[in-house]
Amino acid sequence: MKYVVTGGAGFIGSHIVGALVKHGQEVVVIDDFSTGKQENLNDLESKIKIVEGSIENLDLLQSLFKGVDFVLHQAALPSVPRSIKNPLRSNNVNITGTLNVLLAARDNGVKRLVYASSSSVYGNQEDHQYKVEDMNPCPLSPYALTKFAAEKYCQFFYEFYGLETVILRYFNVFGPRQDPNSEYSAVIPKFINAALQGEEVTVFGDGSQSRDFTYVENNVQANLLACKAPGEKVAGKVFNVACGATASLNELIRVIEKISGFSLKRQFFPPRVGDVKFSLADIRRAQENLGYEVGINFEEGLKRTVAWYKELLR
Repeated sequence: MKYVVTGGAGFIGSHIVGALVKHGQEVVVIDDFSTGKQENLNDLESKIKIVEGSIENLDLLQSLFKGVDFVLHQAALPSVPRSIKNPLRSNNVNITGTLNVLLAARDNGVKRLVYASSSSVYGNQEDHQYKVEDMNPCPLSPYALTKFAAEKYCQFFYEFYGLETVILRYFNVFGPRQDPNSEYSAVIPKFINAALQGEEVTVFGDGSQSRDFTYVENNVQANLLACKAPGEKVAGKVFNVACGATASLNELIRVIEKISGFSLKRQFFPPRVGDVKFSLADIRRAQENLGYEVGINFEEGLKRTVAWYKELLR
């Protein structure tokens, strides 16, 4: 089978590319390298086709999608703070870019498109309540809104044009290759990097806010399963991809300290606008329809991630 992975040089995308290559698939990566990195694909370069380009370029996508069976759409401009700072840019990449991907997939007869959405679309529901796919979305930031709008486009394309689309809502993914150095980096790579280098970390709020932290290999598994599952079970539907467990930032810090052997100095600041207080996924729909299971839990994932960053620093 022939696959296109948009954003395939990114943190999650590059792990998906590696798994597809391992399974003997033909893979094309499109990435503009605004957040993705060439080095994430260095070990795979001879086995895949890499195209530097943007999902905002519809003509490019139309040519790349010829003869393609599956599109795994990972490309996006991530980060809630970034979207608040520049909502127009987030809109152009995450909504218009996704529409371009859908158009090219439809026009070229792609069998199925798997879209990487975000748990941020839920916003703040009732305290300590599982996030279930049927909940009414309540996005709190331009980023969250763009992901929800793109979800609806995916569902429209299935309903109107018969393009099979599967929507995966990712919850706080972490693992090797995640960039700790950007101002928009996720919290886990920042905290691990700080622990290993004796630096101070910034905690917004009191640290009681919690997340369903999910090791990246679980997301890879979900994408591969979403390509194979029967259409009547998955087409046009939304699935949470997570561990079904939650940890606060304070708990996260304690586990990182235990695994790394280093203490983390922290500085507290007021909560950020657009941040969700509590996040915990109900993953039963993915288990029942995709055959998804949590392959690597939170603590084991952290052990692997800390080990990777230690090796990187060496």
